[in-house]
Amino acid sequence: MGKSPITGPLGDAERDATGAILQSTLVDLIDLSLLGKQAHWNVVGSNFRSVHLQLDELVSTARTFADQVAERANALGVSPNGKARTVAESSGAPDFPDDWQSDKDTIAAIVSIVDGLIKRLRKRIEETDKTDLVTQDLLIEIAAELEKAHWMWQAQMA
Repeated sequence: MGKSPITGPLGDAERDATGAILQSTLVDLIDLSLLGKQAHWNVVGSNFRSVHLQLDELVSTARTFADQVAERANALGVSPNGKARTVAESSGAPDFPDDWQSDKDTIAAIVSIVDGLIKRLRKRIEETDKTDLVTQDLLIEIAAELEKAHWMWQAQMA
């Protein structure tokens, strides 16, 4: 389509920088939701039920925030891209193993995946301090929720 039909409050440089941050966050959140479902379908072990349900909570959180991130991009005049190919090519999340995974291995993998996403989010929070405080606020909200989830996943490994 070319030129954006949506104009936002930011200058071109701030819009482009913030848009890139939102796009990378969107991709990470979509991938987190997909990895969470992969884990959800394949977890086995004595704590199957609680891990299975906790994975659904994580997936729901990731999907909710992915939508908010995409809508924030739109509000700035940036077209979000959540296509499967884009996610596969640009997500920062590690792959989740195929086949059934023990509850312990699943928890360890989720802790690692969420930890990496939090680290990437915190860098993006710093970057948006210069480009868009409203987007920064959204990223802070996402980080807070993922850090809470990270703590709860880690508690199961203790």
